[in-house]
This record gives sequence, structure tokens and C-alpha cells, in this order.
Amino acid sequence: MTQLPPATTDSLGNPVTLHDPASLGPLNDFVEGFIACEARCVNVLQAVQDDSPLVQAYAAALHMFAETGDAPAQARPFIERAEAQAPGATEREQRFIAAVAAWVRGDLARAVALHEEQARQFPRDLASLKLGQYHLFNQGQSPGMLRLALAALPHAADVPHLHGMAAFAWEQCHLLRQAEAAARTALRLSPKEPWAQHALAHVMLTEGRLEEGRGFMREASASWVGLNSFMQTHNWWHLALFELERGDFDEALHLFDEQVWGVVKDYSQDQINAISLLARLELAGVDVGPRWQDLGQHLLRRQPDHVLPFLDLQYLYGLARAGHRGEARARLQALHHHAEQATGPLRPAWQQVAVPAAEALLAHAEGQYERSAQRLGQALPRLSEIGGSHAQRDLFAQIHLDALLQSGQWVGAQNLLQPLCNQQPESRRLAALARQLYQDLDLAQVGVAVTSVPG
Repeated sequence: MTQLPPATTDSLGNPVTLHDPASLGPLNDFVEGFIACEARCVNVLQAVQDDSPLVQAYAAALHMFAETGDAPAQARPFIERAEAQAPGATEREQRFIAAVAAWVRGDLARAVALHEEQARQFPRDLASLKLGQYHLFNQGQSPGMLRLALAALPHAADVPHLHGMAAFAWEQCHLLRQAEAAARTALRLSPKEPWAQHALAHVMLTEGRLEEGRGFMREASASWVGLNSFMQTHNWWHLALFELERGDFDEALHLFDEQVWGVVKDYSQDQINAISLLARLELAGVDVGPRWQDLGQHLLRRQPDHVLPFLDLQYLYGLARAGHRGEARARLQALHHHAEQATGPLRPAWQQVAVPAAEALLAHAEGQYERSAQRLGQALPRLSEIGGSHAQRDLFAQIHLDALLQSGQWVGAQNLLQPLCNQQPESRRLAALARQLYQDLDLAQVGVAVTSVPG
């Protein structure tokens, strides 16, 4: 097949090969919606009768984002149509198609390599860049996320969403000053850029700027319209974390009920937001009532697929907290089997991190605190390998600390908890934990002296 001349360019100036010019609008909805975390990215599915290669590849990617075991089967017809038409497409389109095809077939190393090459060769293909960051994020490869963003910045500095992508990459690399600068650049270009808002929330939480972070996210929340369910619920989840650390548990529960849980209850990311927030509230001593039961019913419907270790761990813990211990044990057994068979770049994460972490989480839910502390202590130093952000993985650190406290390992707990209090002087949650710990250590007078919270 000879290469056809590109029909036009997308909204970022990248040439696209279209059989039907009417597909340009839905195609741009995907490009713009994907990099802006907006729900309109699904509009590309309105054009799937058009065999244009990039339309079909974008449709395949959308199916893969379901993060379910059957997602590759759902995506396969679309990526096969894209590959059939690829010889008539541009080099950029061919590379993107190849990257999505590698993802569908489980070859994440090849997918990442292709996205990295695309960032160097066609740096305004920001849909490719964001997809590459997604894969790297899920492998705990934050420096790779940053390399992608920095490759594109000289060529797409006019796009606010790229600065948001850079901000989050900087933050995940613990480079907080650069992260805040990039986020504020994005917000100067577009005050409602949600990924930059999200990155700035990460910075403020990490630095213990709780009152500032709460105020910033409260003000930003007016712009959280038209977003995909992940971005909408996740930004509200970040606001709930600020409320939780400040000790306003009633408001955190209110945000769970009204904003975090209930948008798309069957979606993986909505579920893990809910699991994480409920678990944190319980660890802080809050009675969450019957909320686990509703969440548990949706987790029961999820097949024991193993898409990402970070997801698996939270599904297992959520099932156990909801009282479905048998199903949680079955998921643990299935995870063991999957880890033994795992291949590719995530194999070490499955075998050496996810397995001990899963055993620890189930032990914690079943009240076996000493075992939980021991197994999580093994997993925590390498936990970044399972994916997720620092803020998300902090749930496992909180469970580890609780396991130490519950099993009477107070010296170990003090060595973990006091540095956290030093880093987070505004956290009433941490101050309350520390005061109780110092009483257990027969150092109540020290606890009063070192855990006074401003305001």
C-alpha cells in the first residue's frame, strides 16, 4: 500500500491520515481530551466506522484503559484494523500504532521504547507522550517520565498540559521546587489544568503545607467539570487527604460520599481511590459505617485479573476490609500463581514486592499484626516498583505503621512516626498517633511537647 498524503493536521499540528475528513473532530477530542484528562476523549469511538489508522489505534487505547483482564481482547479488533492500514500512514502514526499494538500484546518494554522514540522524533505528539508516561508510572520509572516531558518541552511549551505532565514527573522524582514551578507555569497558561493542580497538591502534601493545599484544592474544585472519572474523583481524593491530615474526619467522609465514590463504581481507578480513603480513615480511628459493604460488592464483581500489581494489592485489601476474607485469600492465591508465571519488566515487582505486600495486607485485615509488619517491612523499600504515586503508596506505609503499633513494636514505630511528625507539623492525624505512642512508651510528657499542632 502506498502512503497517502495526510488529510490535515491534528490540533497540535501533527499530520494525520484520514479516510473520512469528518473524523478529525472526534480524533482531536481524543488528543485534547486525553492530555487534559477530559471525558470527551471517548468521542473518538463515534468515528470507529472510519478505518483511518490513528482513529482505530486511539479506540484500541481507550479499551486498554479499562484496566481489566479482558481489555486486550476488546482492543484487539481495533489495533488489528490500525495495523492493516498503517502502511499508508505517516511515520509518526505508524510508530504510535506499533506502541499500542505492543501494549495490547503485553510487550510493555517495546511500547515504552517506541513512546520514547516518538518523543524525540515527534515531540508534539503529546498523546503518545502521556501514554508513555502512563506505562512508566505503572513501573515506578519516574526518571523516564521526566525524560519524556523534557524532550518535548522545547517544542511544545505553548501547551499547558505538557507543563502539567512535567510537573508530576518532577514531583515523582522528589524534585519538588521544579515540580511546583512547572505546575504554576501550566496554571498560568490554563488555570484549570487538572494534572498541574494534581501535581501541586502532591507537592503541598509532601511538604506538609496542609492549610495551603486544602485552600488551593477547594478553590480549584470549581474547575473540575468535564473531566474523566479518574481525574475528577482523584482530585477530590487529594482534597480529602488534606482534610484527613487536618483531623476533619467528618469532612473527609462527606467528600468520600459525595465526590470520591460513586462516579463510575466499576472502574479500577475509582475503586482504588475509594479503598484508599476508607482504609486511611479507619487507620485514623474513624468509624466508616457500612461504606465498605457497597464497595465490596463492586470488588466481588471484578475478575481475579492481574493487570497491575498496584491494583491487585488494593483490590485484595478492599475485599478483606469489606469482610470477604475467602475471596481475598483466593485473590492472594491467584496472585501467587500469576507472579510465578509473570514475564516482562514487571516480573520482579510481582514476585519480590507484590507477593509479600499482599500477604502483609491480608494479615493486617485479619489481625495478624506481627506478620503484617514483618512482610510489609520486606516490601516497602522496593514498593515504588509496583507503580502508583508516593501519595498513593503511603497507604501501605500507614498500614505498616499501624501493624507495628498494634503488635506492640513501639520502638520501631517511634523511629518511623516521629520523622513523619517533623515533616508534617500541621498534621493532627499524626500528632494524635504520636501522643498515644509516647504514652505507650511511658513518655507522655515528651508526646505533649513534640506534637503540638499550630492553630
